[in-house]
Amino acid sequence: MNEQQQTLWNFMAQQSDKLLQQTLAHIGLTFISLFLSILIGIPTGIWISRKKKWSGPVLGIAGILQTIPSIALLGFMIPLLGIGARPAIVALMLYAFLPIIRNTYTGIIGVNAAVTDAAKGMGMSPSQILFKVELPLAMPVILAGIRTATVINVGVATLAAYIAAGGLGEFIFGGIALNNTNMILAGAIPAALLAIIFDFLLAKAQHFNIKKAKTAFIAIPIILIALSSFYLLPSAIGSKMLAGFTPEFMGRSDGYLGLKNKYGLNIRTVVISDAVMYKAAYEKQLDVISGYSTDGRLKAYDLVVLKDDKTIFPPYYAAPIVREEVLEKYPELEPALNILSGKINDSIMTELNYRVDYLKQSPEKVARDFLTQQKLYKKPRNGKKGIIQMGSKIFGEQYILLQIYAILLKGNTDLSVETKTGLGGTKICFDALTNDQIDLYPEYTGTGLLVVLQPDNHTIQSIIGNKESVFDFVQKEFMRKYHIKWLKPIGFNNAYTLMMRKKQASDLKIRTISELKMYIDDN
Repeated sequence: MNEQQQTLWNFMAQQSDKLLQQTLAHIGLTFISLFLSILIGIPTGIWISRKKKWSGPVLGIAGILQTIPSIALLGFMIPLLGIGARPAIVALMLYAFLPIIRNTYTGIIGVNAAVTDAAKGMGMSPSQILFKVELPLAMPVILAGIRTATVINVGVATLAAYIAAGGLGEFIFGGIALNNTNMILAGAIPAALLAIIFDFLLAKAQHFNIKKAKTAFIAIPIILIALSSFYLLPSAIGSKMLAGFTPEFMGRSDGYLGLKNKYGLNIRTVVISDAVMYKAAYEKQLDVISGYSTDGRLKAYDLVVLKDDKTIFPPYYAAPIVREEVLEKYPELEPALNILSGKINDSIMTELNYRVDYLKQSPEKVARDFLTQQKLYKKPRNGKKGIIQMGSKIFGEQYILLQIYAILLKGNTDLSVETKTGLGGTKICFDALTNDQIDLYPEYTGTGLLVVLQPDNHTIQSIIGNKESVFDFVQKEFMRKYHIKWLKPIGFNNAYTLMMRKKQASDLKIRTISELKMYIDDN
């Protein structure tokens, strides 16, 4: 059943176990960070209400923290705290500071001075005035801040999936990568409902009278701790091993779905960005990762590829795909791009990736060095005939290929080049191509087959074991359906793989995916 035939309800029912786990994880992430924000934010708000000269700087810093883009803030946390829950919780906590600190401060200084003067006249100490007068009276305003922080955290927590912290973002990012609307909605709808439910409950709490407000002040920490514990529930079930897969891999038939269907593999998973996945495996934060056979980080982080003994991964031969009308307009484009055909094998591509991914050399330098070594580099011409828009997905290998093609076009034609790098996953790149936003980008035959074309299972099984058959099929169908031409393959096969740390795989005697499945079942 493909996505067009499958209803949202059917998809959610099929994914009910995973959906429940990620909903619990999402609630846990939201309320762990909220609890910590309250624990720090309310005392800070009380302090600046007493030391008003500090109110401007403190609220200013909290405001600046909230203006930092959330994905950037998560990225800043990774070098300090690694991946997973810790950086996500800290980032969410920082985002929640502003409304909690500001509303605590505003609520306390808003208490009528006559009331506090009367309390002093009755002989109350400063702490008694705070806990028996000011905080109860300020509680509706404080709860409004907590309410705002909660809604913010529910939304921002979806981004935590990129750093393996779990949550409903796993479905959202997987759906975007795979052009699967049902998967996007399966994550977005529960996240929206959580925000609405928690906002409604906190709105009710805002209307408590003073006596109930005192009760709420005691009850809220207990409730927050209970909700925070939800994050631990998904990790308490499933296998002891933890796998980190990219959003796209999670939903592909030649990814985790295929591993479950063909191998019966049932491993505890988290979604993680490709940018940090390999290092997380090296640092023993993940046991198994999805990867690419030509990735340079395979060498850098001492990982080993598990043999795909039941053949769920098709050939992934790379080639540029170009809109037919662009080739007709600029006939010199195809021969210039085909100069690269057959020039890069698996070992060469792995070395180029290693230089970019691990040695941190720029893709431009790596591309130019390679073409110079191959005696293919030529100085750019005038570039006045026209502009070619080239795109790429968001990983190092695509950046390298894009720069190689840019140099080839500039040196062998009178065309100029504009590059649009980092377009995300397959869906974004392919949509950009079909909507005339770009003219070409490097693609892989297996992705063209399974993600874009999505033929029936009989067709897939009849060609999946033969690289020429896969290429011929995608070349023919892309031209027929989309008027997009696959040019000559570059030469390397960047297949999907499962990887483990070499020492761990050796110690556990795991060499194949089937042996991994047996180990998980036995443990």
